Amino acid sequence: VVRRRLLQRYEHQPFISCLAGFYSCRWKRYQRERTEPGKCCCNMRECMFFPLLIAAFCFSLVFLYTWGEGKNDYNGFDWYNYGNLGFWFLWSLVILIVAAVLFAYISLLLVLAMCLLAEGQQLYLHWSHKIGTFLVLTFSIASLFALSVLWRDHRKTVRLSFQVTAPYLHIGAIAIMVLLAWPVALHAIRADKKVTQVIIVGPYLAILLFLFLIPLGMYSPCIREMGTLGPKPALIGHRGAPMLAPENTEMSFLKTIEHGGDGLETDVTISYDGVPFLMHDDTLRRTTNIQDVYPNDTGKAASLFSWDALQKLNAGTWFLKNKPFVGMGSLSKADQNQAMNQSIYTLSSFLRLADSHNKLVIFDVYRPPEKHPYRNLWLRKVLDVILKESKIKRHLVLWLHNSVRSFVQSVAPGFQHTMGRKAPVEDLLKHNIVKLNLVYTDMSSEDIRKYAEANITTNFYVVNEPWLYSLAWCSGAHSVTTNAVHLLKDLSQPLFLMTPQQYNIMWILTDLTSAFLISLIFAL
Repeated sequence: VVRRRLLQRYEHQPFISCLAGFYSCRWKRYQRERTEPGKCCCNMRECMFFPLLIAAFCFSLVFLYTWGEGKNDYNGFDWYNYGNLGFWFLWSLVILIVAAVLFAYISLLLVLAMCLLAEGQQLYLHWSHKIGTFLVLTFSIASLFALSVLWRDHRKTVRLSFQVTAPYLHIGAIAIMVLLAWPVALHAIRADKKVTQVIIVGPYLAILLFLFLIPLGMYSPCIREMGTLGPKPALIGHRGAPMLAPENTEMSFLKTIEHGGDGLETDVTISYDGVPFLMHDDTLRRTTNIQDVYPNDTGKAASLFSWDALQKLNAGTWFLKNKPFVGMGSLSKADQNQAMNQSIYTLSSFLRLADSHNKLVIFDVYRPPEKHPYRNLWLRKVLDVILKESKIKRHLVLWLHNSVRSFVQSVAPGFQHTMGRKAPVEDLLKHNIVKLNLVYTDMSSEDIRKYAEANITTNFYVVNEPWLYSLAWCSGAHSVTTNAVHLLKDLSQPLFLMTPQQYNIMWILTDLTSAFLISLIFAL
């Protein structure tokens, strides 16, 4: 019997050596110490540092989830950095990779620590890992603080994500608690005082009970009875299909139409000689080759160029060079050649294209700067193009601009007048508003239902991720503006959709199974 126990202990040493080696850089047996029953798992200095390891894990997990759920706005984040730094780079992807690597690193350290505790070994974190833990903690806290200050709407995105992911995050949290039951039980058993056992087990059971009951206060519009789901929201291409073609070009709008988009969204600027054309940015630096054609005018406002000068610019080569979206697929050779030959598109051509395919149009109109010849005639020029040049069917135009709305209603009856902010239903009806165009962080199923009862539909922008589109669908949105028409069109039903009965079964089975496994672990 003694020989067998010695042999088992000898055979077990390589496992402990690996744990202690990676965690403490103590590969030799004589370098390690076992924890005596009733004694602390580490010395005073290590006891002070272990909570930092747990804090680093928690903060890195929160930041990874927060940043991962913000993928919908990565392009906006990269565009913001472009405006400040002057060059294009996928900073959002770099941050995501760094966050994932740091979380994986700190998770590995925590798993090693838990395994060493379960084996009754003294904890001693190597100094290099202590530096790494401190860096992870600092990076995570600083990043979360920067997000809260510079990107306040991101918190709203995270809150929205909980409405669809909360049921599954609940299962994940319960699974983690089941895994933690093993080291908690072993550590509690080794304690020689009841007080110590209560200190170890008490918080664990309190958290577990909280997780068991948290579904009672959980809300998700995607948990609903069969037959109550509304129609799939219509898809409006944001500047066309900017993940497949250069934004605001003919190719981009054709791609939206090809993939079944219901409408087209764009931005309108007035050239110096009065030609309305499509351009989102104040300057031409990001989306044209102005650096090559007019190198001394890269900072000049787009509206201060004549139409003849604008026609000399290429509006597609930048797209192939910068690849502005994370996860963009490779273009075919034909699409690459087509993208390389795109030019700046006029409003007139855009409206004719939409009219010929019977697509809705919605656009922002930018007022020219001071001393521009058309600074006070900009809206009239746009209306002339709509009514006289393109002659698009008026019911296809979602008129968004709020100034001189009564004048527009008098000269162009038939437009679908759209408001860009929430307002009391009475005010909207008074101004003949039939649609709201809202940022997706303002999404509320209650508000959508309230406006729908007054025959006012809602459109949310910019919705790119399937989970966010699913939430809009479950909430009752009528349409969304998106960069990803080609992806969202394939969704046959919302992600995470389930009935209350299905969710109750999932909740009860999760709680019962985890309670059984945890009880079994503590009993053994």
